[in-house]
Amino acid sequence: MKKVLLIGIGAGNPDYVTIQAVKALNEADVFFFLDKGEEKEDLANLRRTVCERYIEDKSYRIVEVPGPVRDPGAPDYKSGVHAWHREKAQIFSSLIADELKDGEVGAFLVWGDPSLYDSTLRVIDQILAQGALAFEYEIIPGITAVQALAAEHKIALNPIGEPVHITTGRRLLEGLPDKVDTAVVMLDNGSGLRALIDEDVEIFWGAYLGTPDQILISGKLTDCVDAIQTARTEERERKGWIMDTYLLRRTPR
Repeated sequence: MKKVLLIGIGAGNPDYVTIQAVKALNEADVFFFLDKGEEKEDLANLRRTVCERYIEDKSYRIVEVPGPVRDPGAPDYKSGVHAWHREKAQIFSSLIADELKDGEVGAFLVWGDPSLYDSTLRVIDQILAQGALAFEYEIIPGITAVQALAAEHKIALNPIGEPVHITTGRRLLEGLPDKVDTAVVMLDNGSGLRALIDEDVEIFWGAYLGTPDQILISGKLTDCVDAIQTARTEERERKGWIMDTYLLRRTPR
């Protein structure tokens, strides 16, 4: 039986890789990388660095193929994501069928953790539901950008006895749920930053968390929003991409 590992490798720092992940890395025969183009080559390089640092037997193979791109012109966001997942499922199916021998272990190295705003687990479930391929799979959790953000800013995520809402920039435009004053925001294209600007809100923002390019900004949202947007623009122009996460905390009403 073939086996597939979904290994969370953390939010950007190779030191975030857990002991459990190191054991899993040393179990794998083949690693599957999706090439996201020259602009995001440093993301692939981090995965290579993790393999080189932690795997003792250097006989493992890396199979790298072009990754699909979500169509921003889809009629609506979710339909675009579902189409993107179907493309990924076709690619993953071919990789597992053609590049993984019976009895071998293949691995996908997942940025952060497979459970949080990542498509890999859903794609694997979709492949198994189709019934054309049979394999076992295991999930190894990783340190998320949410945890890294809190550690770098030296803050607790939640006020005492209060909830934390994890959402996206797109959903933040709808406001926060009732009785929720703390939100962690991921996958923001920049539009969500000003959603709560008319309220008394603190922001703890971080980009490229855990990497040498890390940027941290914190303070009142009204005082920080312009600096954050400038940093996002400049860094996207410099690197071709940006990964940022932030926490918003408003004074309880």
